[in-house]
Amino acid sequence: MTRHDGTAGDVAVVAFAQSDHRRRSDEISEVEMLMPVLHEVLGRTGLKTGDIGFTCSGSSDYLAGRAFSFTMALDGVGAWPPISESHVETDGAWALYEAWVKLLTGEADTALVYAYGKSSPGEIRDVLTRQLDPYYVAPLWPDSVALAALQAQALIDTGATAEPALASIAARSRADAASHPHAQLKGAVPQGEYVVRPLRTGDCPPIGDGAAAVVLATGDRARELCERPAWIRGMDHRAEAHSLGVRDLTDSPSTRLAAQRAGVFDRTARPVDTAELHAPFTSQEVVLRRALDLDGRVRVNPSGGALAANPVMAAGLIRLGEAAARIHRGESDRAVAHATSGPCLQQNLVAVLEGEDRA
Repeated sequence: MTRHDGTAGDVAVVAFAQSDHRRRSDEISEVEMLMPVLHEVLGRTGLKTGDIGFTCSGSSDYLAGRAFSFTMALDGVGAWPPISESHVETDGAWALYEAWVKLLTGEADTALVYAYGKSSPGEIRDVLTRQLDPYYVAPLWPDSVALAALQAQALIDTGATAEPALASIAARSRADAASHPHAQLKGAVPQGEYVVRPLRTGDCPPIGDGAAAVVLATGDRARELCERPAWIRGMDHRAEAHSLGVRDLTDSPSTRLAAQRAGVFDRTARPVDTAELHAPFTSQEVVLRRALDLDGRVRVNPSGGALAANPVMAAGLIRLGEAAARIHRGESDRAVAHATSGPCLQQNLVAVLEGEDRA
């Protein structure tokens, strides 16, 4: 993607909000979970629903248990008078990508992007098998943890990591989340027993419910709405083969290619200081660090990442929102945000966000 310098055609994240992430939220619907987040993110900019040029959402009918469930969420947005709206049946990070492209075309100067998911009503490990090859793999019912364990064992076998190193990733992530007001798991969390070797309970993400939203704006409009916008300097997403048997699970070429096209490896730009990686399992952080060529100077998942809260269909969007929020607060100058979908990091999205120095 082409590098930009904050001109009228550029797009920035100007606001981010998320819900408290909880193990269960039986007493509220998806719409009731989402509405406070939408009110908060719009309140941060002073915008009203009618001021938004484009709206895009991410969610999954498999989680909701009903077809076209995303139409119910529009009750929380307000769809009258008619709005320009779209939806992606995946993590909200891809909804942000669609909104970004829409704004780059000049068809709108603001966009609202939101995502939500309630994993608590069903067995999320079983639900996620429905994304596997329906002829050869899905009938065997290998769940998400079993597949991640295959990836972790492959990394250990090649010497790329070890169980104590994975435990340290889990401990660091939840320690970083200790002061996070929305995290589901924080502070000292026991490593626990094996779920599927070599992954223990502490190596796996929590199951929970949550929602998130961001507001995008272009050029001078972004500067009006936010004191320090998080400019999206580049973004790309790539997918790998559907069949796990033809992939090297210790590597993520799709992440590397997306990062290259997004500008992560641009040596003429200021160095990356923050990375928000969507790594639900500790072993996946190892894969992503290598694919993105992150060194020890980069702060990885200061929010705690998906090991602290992993609301399916919103966790990737949250990674972009957390990276942008650090830029808003002046805690980061250039950040990488990553989102994933599918088993063992099958599909990956990478974005570069940057703050600008203002006189």
